[in-house]
Amino acid sequence: MKTILSQIKLKNQYLICVLSVSIVASLCLFTRNFLDHKVVGYILLVVVSLLAMFLDILPVLLSAVLSALILNFFFIQPYYTFHIYSAEDTLLLFLFFIIALINGVLTHKIRKAEKKLQIKEVRVNTMKLYNALLDSLSHELRTPISAIMGAIDTIQSKTVTISEENRQKLYLEIEKASLRLNHQVENLLNMSRLESGVIQPKMDWCDLKELIYNVLDHLKEDLLFNKVLVDVNDNLPLFKLDYGLTEQIIYNLIFNASQYTPKGAKIEIKVEYNPDVDFDYNPDKLMPCVITISDDGNGFPEEEIDKVFDKFYRLQNSKTGGTGLGLSIVKGFVEAQNGKITLENEEEGGSVFKIGFPVLVMNTAAISNE
Repeated sequence: MKTILSQIKLKNQYLICVLSVSIVASLCLFTRNFLDHKVVGYILLVVVSLLAMFLDILPVLLSAVLSALILNFFFIQPYYTFHIYSAEDTLLLFLFFIIALINGVLTHKIRKAEKKLQIKEVRVNTMKLYNALLDSLSHELRTPISAIMGAIDTIQSKTVTISEENRQKLYLEIEKASLRLNHQVENLLNMSRLESGVIQPKMDWCDLKELIYNVLDHLKEDLLFNKVLVDVNDNLPLFKLDYGLTEQIIYNLIFNASQYTPKGAKIEIKVEYNPDVDFDYNPDKLMPCVITISDDGNGFPEEEIDKVFDKFYRLQNSKTGGTGLGLSIVKGFVEAQNGKITLENEEEGGSVFKIGFPVLVMNTAAISNE
């Protein structure tokens, strides 16, 4: 089957070569009385060079031979014959044919070399990315697994007597480590879904206020040392979004803020409904929803802001650990819902993530009529 497809592809390339040379020669034929045959030779040489940039070597060689024959037959006097009476024209045709062949072969070889180099670079970059992933995972997965195993060993130990209060603390440590482990596995699965392109958002009416408080409840242990403010209007309408993707977006951003801001830092979550704002990324002029998650921490280095959404990217001076997947997943999930995310630093310190969704809106009063 593969051989048949290759043969069909090769036949198409031969056809492209014949048509390209024939069309250009036909156009030149109409202006033969005004164009010197040397100029026509240069034009056909350019055509052969362009074909060599995209096609296989055999079709390119055919285009070189065909160009030489057409140049001789239609443009070198006497016309409509392959006889050449001028030594200069004979030399011109010979040089044209040699240059066309060499140009075609060299261009094709350069293209093959570039393709091999690109493949090699992709492999090297892929290895670097996966090495970085394995290095970070070795810490991110080992830490919660070690905590779980240590707590279980202590609980099951027959040589150590522990109080009920300490036992409950160990159970709590197991729960926290399990949630952290689950978060890392979820990030890996989500990145795999994004890479494979299988994410199909399931749009439904979402109560963002309820969604945000659910996320905060899941992260309450991570947010013990942060001041969390939620600014959501009680009369906020419902927005048509994918609940699961949106929950993961907000979870990753708040978790990221909890991990990389100093103790006592403020994290603010705000949701706005702006029916009159016309965003550039909102071609359908639908009423937008804007979610803002900000903190008063140290912010991001200005020279790295453009890279923070890249897969596996971690800030150069960030603390040990982290896979560099959280923010790239956030961006992927936002764009999967036709939204846009931006990041900027506050002048007085801290960072601001702003997410805009061009969404359908339903006022809560209209739910009973749905």
